[in-house]
Amino acid sequence: MPSSRIASSSPVLSVTELNGIVANLLTQSIPLLWISGEISNFTRAASGHWYFTLKDDKAQVRVVMFRNRAQLANFIPRNGDHVEVRATVSLYTPRGDFQLNAEAIRHAGAGSLYEAFLRLKAKLEAEGLFEQSRKRPLPLLARTIGIVTSPKAAALRDILTTLYRRAPHISVILYPAAVQGADAPAAIVQAIETASERAECDVLLICRGGGSIEDLWSFNNENVARAIANCTIPTISGIGHETDFTIADFVSDLRAPTPTGAAELAARARDDWMEWLSTQAGKLKYAMKRRLEKTMQETDSFSRRLISPSTYITSERLKSQTLATRLAHTGTNTLAAWRHELANMRTRLKAQLPDTVPLHTRLSHLQDLLARTMAAQLTNHRKNIQSLSAQLELLSPQRTLERGYAIMTDTEGQIIRSPEQLPIHAPVSVRLASGTAQIRIESVQDAIE
Repeated sequence: MPSSRIASSSPVLSVTELNGIVANLLTQSIPLLWISGEISNFTRAASGHWYFTLKDDKAQVRVVMFRNRAQLANFIPRNGDHVEVRATVSLYTPRGDFQLNAEAIRHAGAGSLYEAFLRLKAKLEAEGLFEQSRKRPLPLLARTIGIVTSPKAAALRDILTTLYRRAPHISVILYPAAVQGADAPAAIVQAIETASERAECDVLLICRGGGSIEDLWSFNNENVARAIANCTIPTISGIGHETDFTIADFVSDLRAPTPTGAAELAARARDDWMEWLSTQAGKLKYAMKRRLEKTMQETDSFSRRLISPSTYITSERLKSQTLATRLAHTGTNTLAAWRHELANMRTRLKAQLPDTVPLHTRLSHLQDLLARTMAAQLTNHRKNIQSLSAQLELLSPQRTLERGYAIMTDTEGQIIRSPEQLPIHAPVSVRLASGTAQIRIESVQDAIE
């Protein structure tokens, strides 16, 4: 009976009110926290929201990640993925379902990796390895490019394709190294140190394709970072995608968003060089034309300012004749005065006659100066043109062959770029600097990684 009276005096709640109270209690009493588990029943709704179940070996819970949060994730989870979810605990009141509202998601273990990344970044930054002042400029005209990556990596094919398209005259040297796994950091360090010791390339690309933070972790290694910092060759890092950052990116002299971007930064397109040379030649021709026109105008100006002595003397002689005529008609009483005045005028006339010797001397000096200046400028321009011609000659594929390289083609005339294209027991044509030769392939060995 007492229990009946207590029950009857308590307020009666609707299911909606009860679920609302429970939802508020969960939200207020449990803060935002990280939960780890395995993804299952993953669904990506048309609205952009993600729905999935997070489970371990003993329990599971439903999770919803709304579109505005899902868009910030750097990967799309799949069933079976082990992840860590940052979420609040809530209750979906219409059905009374206990669930998590996810704010962020990452691969399991990514949090500790990211913390290690931040610690190493802070350490190396304090040592000055990221300072802009120690960054070296890239060479203006690279003749040989070194690449540190795996021979089997798709990034290598992208780099070689880009270099062949933009600058086929550039030589490429591969320093093979594993780019993923426990042994990868040591292999990368060895490849970088080998390239630095040999000093046979103008710029060194350190590249790898995209992947998760675990896949790229070899480039967050302290030994790799110090090897890049100590490298004697300017370095370009092209690791992962544009949004991926590694310690190697901060230490390198220049960061590229992708491996293909690294190839584009290392080699300026040959067509751009040819266009630049054509533009410079046009500017040189225009400058020479303008200089000649200016010199001719100056010569004409000097010629107009120079009065002919014969013309001046003729004019003064006419004046003297006029005065003599006037003197003849003067009376005898003023003859002496006129003679005196005539003598004065003759003296004044003599004083006014120009001295043409200095003018001729100045004109001769200016002509000699003009000739020497034109000769010096023509000599300098010829030297510049010869230097540019020599540079173009160095870029010629024929010069590459003369340095000991060769081009191999199969029976159909296709260029052979990899061991997989070599036909066993079949003739292959080898183009050398001064001719061609036919050889037969007996065996092919795989590239050593």
